[in-house]
Amino acid sequence: MTDGNDGLKLEDGFREVVDIVARLRAPGGCPWDREQTHDSIKGMTIEEAYEVAEAIDERDDRELMAELGDLLLQVLFHSQIAAEEQRFTVRDVTQVLAEKLVRRHPHVFGDQNADDSAAVLRSWEAVKAAERAAAGKDAGGTASMLDSVSRTLPAVMEGFQMTTKAARVGFDWPDVAGAVGKVDEERGELARVLEAPRMDQQAAEHEVGDLLFAVINVARKLGVDPESALKATNRRFRRRFGHVEKSLAATGRSPSDATLEEMDRYWDAAKAAEAAEAAGPGAPRPKSP
Repeated sequence: MTDGNDGLKLEDGFREVVDIVARLRAPGGCPWDREQTHDSIKGMTIEEAYEVAEAIDERDDRELMAELGDLLLQVLFHSQIAAEEQRFTVRDVTQVLAEKLVRRHPHVFGDQNADDSAAVLRSWEAVKAAERAAAGKDAGGTASMLDSVSRTLPAVMEGFQMTTKAARVGFDWPDVAGAVGKVDEERGELARVLEAPRMDQQAAEHEVGDLLFAVINVARKLGVDPESALKATNRRFRRRFGHVEKSLAATGRSPSDATLEEMDRYWDAAKAAEAAEAAGPGAPRPKSP
């Protein structure tokens, strides 16, 4: 197998980086690398996955290539640590992955049929259920299909993954209107908590959580990744509030010195500038407030 660019075999490049990681961890290698454990680099593994996601959102191929390499380094580093302790090697990791991919795609490597993505996902869940049973993780029939969704995921991602899995077995609204209706219902319940003579903080937290969960379901029904959507909104907020800060700084002030009305004007100017930029070079430019 070649990489399609320079004719080198894929396994040549993979072996090179595996050997580099082993050298870094070997006696006489890098002191910092030699000190690391699974626990000490666990956070870095998570961070690298997020940086891959950011590069995807930014549509930056060069950055994505670099971040995928950084994420691969985490896989190789964990595998090297395990190999030194004679637990498993990177070859075991790739072998288990290959076996899993074949096992979970019987419509490709076996005699099953799957005419669409929905059928593929139903088959996937069935295979995973069989795997859990074979591994003894469903003793007494008490295991849940949601057990495969990590409880350590960020809340938005966890909610999205759980409801996606539930939808695969038919536990879902027939259309997006049902999910939107649930948002309206949860908004009403939150409003009732806020209208009470004495607000119940615990009840408010409960209803806010339900409202966020309902919005996640709307995103899922629309085919929108809620984590990516919220990240995009966060980036817009950073950019627009940064414009507010810079505009105020030009007058020798900071947001703490300004009124809400002033900050709103600069915020609206930032939004108008973004809209004009998106419309193209011939669009009229917004005036400064």
